[in-house]
Amino acid sequence: MRRHHGYRGLAAADRGAAAAIGNFDGVHLGHQSVLALARAAAAERDAPFGVVTFEPHPRAFFAPGGPPFRLMDAEARAHRLEKLGVQQLYEIPFDAALAAMPAAAFMHEILSEGLGLRHIVAGADFRFGKGRGGDPDTLRLLGPQLGFGATIAPLVSDAQGDVSSTAIRAALGAGRPEEAARMLGHWHRIEGVVARGDQRGRDLGFPTANLGLGDLHRPRFGVYAVLVDVLDGPHAGRWRGAASIGERPTFGAQAPNLEVNLLDFAGDLYGARLSVALVAFQRPDIAFDDVGALVAQMHADVGETRARLAAAWPT
Repeated sequence: MRRHHGYRGLAAADRGAAAAIGNFDGVHLGHQSVLALARAAAAERDAPFGVVTFEPHPRAFFAPGGPPFRLMDAEARAHRLEKLGVQQLYEIPFDAALAAMPAAAFMHEILSEGLGLRHIVAGADFRFGKGRGGDPDTLRLLGPQLGFGATIAPLVSDAQGDVSSTAIRAALGAGRPEEAARMLGHWHRIEGVVARGDQRGRDLGFPTANLGLGDLHRPRFGVYAVLVDVLDGPHAGRWRGAASIGERPTFGAQAPNLEVNLLDFAGDLYGARLSVALVAFQRPDIAFDDVGALVAQMHADVGETRARLAAAWPT
């Protein structure tokens, strides 16, 4: 997959895609339906299969002081889109100039002149341009004048309601990763580079790899059974693990992070990029009266994790 940070000065081979457009936070089943239509449109036109998205997320631009909300960062999103066969990923910088650009100008300057799109696919709830003035009808009406057609994908729902990033955040916040996975079509993952922590886990007999949460949405704090993909380095591969997400209250409230103990693993993971899939919530994040009680609970946590993951090795 070729990844472009912007839309200007693209080589001829990187233009002319049939592309899906949206934020694709989480790349959930609704997003995947949009992507499937774009993939089909690309095949029909013998064009590259592309995605047009925005970085940073527009919500971060309009509400910079808001609580963390993203389901995945740009790197994790790119990894997921590449797995789905995307060939050209266009990350359009979302800044004051883009926020002030009228919908028609966005279509002309970026989609037509910049990217040279041959077809565009959007979800029925997609809005764009200054004041959210553009909608699917805008794409359908103006697109042919600019050299590209438009397909609008219906919203996806199941027995529990519409599939959306908002509903997925609610499920994760309630400690229901299985419900989130049902809407995502894959396990919710937290990706990041392993940083040096205080090495307290090693001293307690449970060495952990530590990932910061940055501007990612906070799942319910607690202990999870997880699957861990080490994405690079000498230990690349998949491992089972027990992870704690929270503030480590036994030692005084600290900045929330994710600490994961890889089961039956020995090695140095500092600097490696990890993708941690939340499979099952086990217990909330609580403060223990002393370290001995914490260590006893950690042994119980790992035993429960082994039992939960014994028959699970999802893709």
